[in-house]
Amino acid sequence: MDADERGTTERVLTLLGLLQQRQVWTGPELAGRLGVTARTVRRDVERLRALGYPVQASQGVGGGYQLGPGQDLPPLLFDDEEAIATAVSLLVGAGGAVADAGDAALRALAKLDRVLPVRLRQEVRALSESVDSFDGGRQPVDPGVLMTLARACRDEVEAGFGYPSRGEVRERRVEPYRLVASDRRWYLLAYDLDRDDWRNFRVDRMTGVLARTWRFRPREAPDAATFVQENVAMRVYRHQARFLVHASEDTVRAQIPASAAVVRGRGPTRCEVLSGAGSLDFVLLHMVLLGHEFEVLDPPELKERCRVLAARLQAAAADGSGGL
Repeated sequence: MDADERGTTERVLTLLGLLQQRQVWTGPELAGRLGVTARTVRRDVERLRALGYPVQASQGVGGGYQLGPGQDLPPLLFDDEEAIATAVSLLVGAGGAVADAGDAALRALAKLDRVLPVRLRQEVRALSESVDSFDGGRQPVDPGVLMTLARACRDEVEAGFGYPSRGEVRERRVEPYRLVASDRRWYLLAYDLDRDDWRNFRVDRMTGVLARTWRFRPREAPDAATFVQENVAMRVYRHQARFLVHASEDTVRAQIPASAAVVRGRGPTRCEVLSGAGSLDFVLLHMVLLGHEFEVLDPPELKERCRVLAARLQAAAADGSGGL
């Protein structure tokens, strides 16, 4: 493509952008914006029509050019940043960050996939196919980092990044598998090559994220959303606890953030809750505040803590002067 052709193409794209910004433009207004003659504007309008864009023209007062509706529009003209930002926003909606928007977000993402140019369609599809969720993602992260990790997941190539550990940032080499959106953050499920084990990493803590050229043979991976949720809610803590709660799974899920506990149904009126904390008393307090009857399943020492705290509460509620 020579310089004249590039100039014409850029001008036509600018014209399309102007038509998308406002309902009606007069010929002289468009000519002034583009720095060309009204005759050149008419030629560029014909080029858009030839590409399939329904540009309508009307005469008289209030007349001009406008982009009309059409059933079969040609590919959308998104640049990379717009496509990535749109896809991430739709994926967050599909993951549940926006109430009652999940199905609509998924439909919109499917439509976006159909009308994007092939190059950007592949990029957005890489992101959508590499994301799981156990709630809606809300913590803002760099969409370019998400796309880099999504491409690495799709292409099955190693990734590298800096990650804080024990007070210092260390380089990590991983085989990336899935991106997971929680109720607050984005995580990457990956196989840590230096630690020879599965790990999840907070995307907002990563620095210098790069997709490497070394391909890997996929291992048998755990369920991404379940693995990350259980790590976030339980395994990172000193103590883990398991309860049988006498309330439905939906009821308890509405009371506990997904990042705070794992809730599993055990019939229509009971559910199992798994959570972790630095103190067993802290976990017990939260279970009491749910307001449902419950039983301690694990660990055994938590039952003793129940007896100790129950006696303490009963003593606090007993009548007596208390020295006053």
